[in-house]
Amino acid sequence: MLKVENIKKKFVRINNKKEREEFYANNGISFNAKDSEIIGILGPNGAGKTTLLRMIAGILNPTSGSIKFDELNYQDNEIEIKKNIAYLSGNTKIYNTLSPYELLKMCCEIYGVSESEIDTRIKSIATSLNMNDFLYNRIEKLSTGQTQRVNIARCLVHDPKYYILDEATSGLDIISSQVILDFIKNERNKGKTILYSTHYMEEAENICDYVIMINKGVIIKEGTPNKIKEDTKTTNLRDAFFSLIGGVSDEE
Repeated sequence: MLKVENIKKKFVRINNKKEREEFYANNGISFNAKDSEIIGILGPNGAGKTTLLRMIAGILNPTSGSIKFDELNYQDNEIEIKKNIAYLSGNTKIYNTLSPYELLKMCCEIYGVSESEIDTRIKSIATSLNMNDFLYNRIEKLSTGQTQRVNIARCLVHDPKYYILDEATSGLDIISSQVILDFIKNERNKGKTILYSTHYMEEAENICDYVIMINKGVIIKEGTPNKIKEDTKTTNLRDAFFSLIGGVSDEE
């Protein structure tokens, strides 16, 4: 189980008066994520989703609060934790001159996958993500959706328990998006714990077991998609979100 307890992250920025001011990108975030569960981290751009996921992935240190994976913390168990994490960032660059197979083989070697398992592991992931038709093509020749599937695949070669996926389908066509969403649901059924950040409310409603809505760095609502809709007297998560923030404003 993943436990996030009262996480805060403070930054400094320059305001309109050219003065330095402190602000919290996340301010008191707490939740648990169980095995075989997809947790949707929902909110608009700038809500604090990416900062939160970077702290959970061990890339940023929280200003305060704690993060534990199966009761292990980063301070004492960083390498062990990261061996069990797949982290997909929204702006990761990959080697365009390699083929997907070559890239995944390199990632397997980095993660210490045994030589005898590498080919089987790569082909299994390629089949799951519908990559077989372009597995040996150069990455620079692939479409955006194909490249994103390769990007996801390189996170998974070490068979992690926890998936941290930040805007995995952003900018993709409907077919590529559905391939990724189907893959995520299948991984959930294998017992994986998946954190899925998106601003596509309809997408989250389709795949998430539990939803955490964030706005301006704080949780404004959490629960199953059906419970959130019931509590807000709405028929979809998009309308539920707007009802919680009081509609659309110029600031949003």
